[in-house]
Amino acid sequence: MIVFRRRLIFWLIKAYFKKWGRSILIFFVIGLLAFFALKVLSQVIPSTFPFIQKETIGMAGSFTINDLPSPILKMVSRGLTYVSYDGTVKPDIAGAWKIGDNGKEYTFYLRRDIYFSDGTHLTSKNVSYNFSDASITRPDDYTIKFKLKDAYSPFPVTVSRPIFKKGFVGLGEYSIKSVKLNGDFVTSISLVSTDSDKKVVRYQFFPTEDAVKTAFVMGEVSKISGIHDTTFKKTKLNSFKSVTVKKVLNDRQLITLFYNTQDRILSEKKIREALSYAIPDKFENGERNPSPFSPNSWVNQGTNIRIQDMEHAKNLLDASESASDSSKLKFVLKTFSQYKGSAKIISDNFKKIGINAKIEVVETIPSNFQMFLGDLNLSKDPDQYVLWHSEQNSNISGYKNLRIDKLLEDGRKTADINERKKIYSDFQKYILDDPPASFLYLPYTYEISRN
Repeated sequence: MIVFRRRLIFWLIKAYFKKWGRSILIFFVIGLLAFFALKVLSQVIPSTFPFIQKETIGMAGSFTINDLPSPILKMVSRGLTYVSYDGTVKPDIAGAWKIGDNGKEYTFYLRRDIYFSDGTHLTSKNVSYNFSDASITRPDDYTIKFKLKDAYSPFPVTVSRPIFKKGFVGLGEYSIKSVKLNGDFVTSISLVSTDSDKKVVRYQFFPTEDAVKTAFVMGEVSKISGIHDTTFKKTKLNSFKSVTVKKVLNDRQLITLFYNTQDRILSEKKIREALSYAIPDKFENGERNPSPFSPNSWVNQGTNIRIQDMEHAKNLLDASESASDSSKLKFVLKTFSQYKGSAKIISDNFKKIGINAKIEVVETIPSNFQMFLGDLNLSKDPDQYVLWHSEQNSNISGYKNLRIDKLLEDGRKTADINERKKIYSDFQKYILDDPPASFLYLPYTYEISRN
């Protein structure tokens, strides 16, 4: 019976191939030829008919067309100068410059091989910086001169700001393809490469970091940039399939604990010193930076800076006039929600020296506070006049120190970089000796992309 079935199957297969064998062979050969043809075409077609390479990047924040994030501005244009990694100023579209009239006059000489993304040749007429305290003259097509009211040594950094002509046409590797607005605010902006109109980068902006993460998970964006943690609904994004997470140190933002120096108790130097010595040496959300400057800045010369010393902090409190009984010292520490974890660490350390700091979350920089844990943006130049000079409204600590005022005034009037190094080295020394704030850490941010 089994033998009969095997013979039956054999006869059926033999009959099938006898009837259809020729057709099977022909279609096999056609399929083989089609396979090799597609293999060749897959290499030829992309170069002849390139597909659009589009990347969509999500970012958190509210921006107008005039204050787009720095990475985007760098893609679409350039300035007279550019600022290197360590903060030194280098020539860009201006090949050289000279300083005259004791730092009040800056003359820039433009390169002659620079073109806008629309093909227009750059001349001095296209350089349209608007400075309220400077007059501008253009002796010829490749020379532009700025006459300042007062000497201002950070001016070469100021003119690193990207240049645009009418229509937001820039000098960069990308041009603006389209912009979508909601009122005055940009919701998305698409950039196209000046080398190939098939290479497009689209930035989409969201009100919060949670909204950015949601857009990434839902597939609305292929990459997100500048977020401060990788958790989405109690799950780490790097646990998702085909997702890459890159940690980046933001050395242009310094998380800082500001003290109200006009407060009855915090006006005493010893109290603020004691609080500074109680600050921990490590923060998991960033790299410890107890200096007012970025560690990468040309001005930072490795000055010895205090580390945590609880015993010394207690001794300072015991010697202070306001804290005869330090256990009775109570403060309110205001902070943003993203820094609540760091605030808790600081509060726990203050308790170890007998100080109670109650944490209060706020949404904006408070006009009235005892302590405020926030962030300050470090400028490309070490000038911090607007932050700490006693006559500045932006001096939120109400800090008044005549020596610091003089150093800040001299620092922005001195053109020689070696002299400026000495000035800012002294500034760092004295502001740490009489601290209006404790400088904490440079935060980590994350770039998350889908492979």
